[in-house]
Amino acid sequence: MTNKIIIRADDLGYSKAVDYGIYETIKNGLINNVGIMTNMPDAERAFNLIKNFDVCLGLHVNICTGFPLSNPSKIKSITTNNGFFIPSKNYRKSKKDIVNLEEVTLEIQAQYDRFIEITGKKPSYFEGHAVQSKNFKIGLKRVANREDVAYLDFSLDPDIKTIPFKNTIMYPYMETLNEGFNPYDMLKNASLDEHKDGFSMVVCHPGYLDKYILNHSSVTIPRTEDVEMLTSPKVKKWIISNNIQLIKYSDIK
Repeated sequence: MTNKIIIRADDLGYSKAVDYGIYETIKNGLINNVGIMTNMPDAERAFNLIKNFDVCLGLHVNICTGFPLSNPSKIKSITTNNGFFIPSKNYRKSKKDIVNLEEVTLEIQAQYDRFIEITGKKPSYFEGHAVQSKNFKIGLKRVANREDVAYLDFSLDPDIKTIPFKNTIMYPYMETLNEGFNPYDMLKNASLDEHKDGFSMVVCHPGYLDKYILNHSSVTIPRTEDVEMLTSPKVKKWIISNNIQLIKYSDIK
């Protein structure tokens, strides 16, 4: 019996080191789904790095790292006084949703338009990065519906066991921030779990480390561990021997 799973890499465009880590997992590893952050200065160069590979490219909308694509004066609820996005820790500390729906929708649309500009096509999936905000998610759904793109919900809550996508169900496995994170165990568990109504979805954050990532991301060493796991010849051999088929979001109808 063949078990089909999704394996995804997030954060393309975050930094040069992350981009080269993702590149390695595509060229010599298991990754065939990638989410790009189009607001980041490195986004276009990052896309050019992987554009000749057969990957399913999604939009990884980001409102907590770097500068926005919209005028900061028009999206004050998600930017600081110097024009940067508010960092993710500020969203986590707040007891209320600080995101203004109209403002965040404006920025989401700008990042979507930039995706089209960079890639020349629509994203195969559409989801958000790091921020657990009701208004952020409403804005994502609004733009996804407007542009006729498949929205993929997301959550950092470990109690959320299923995520709807198109006409099926995704069973997320994202353990990067967990204490004692072991990417090998995560992939093995996701691969062997059978779901009659959907697919296991392994969310990885592969990358190498540079000064920008060390200064701006809470995920550091686990990125390198993801690269090692995703490019391991033993892991690829295990995938084949266990009849695991790696599918793309674009394969799901």
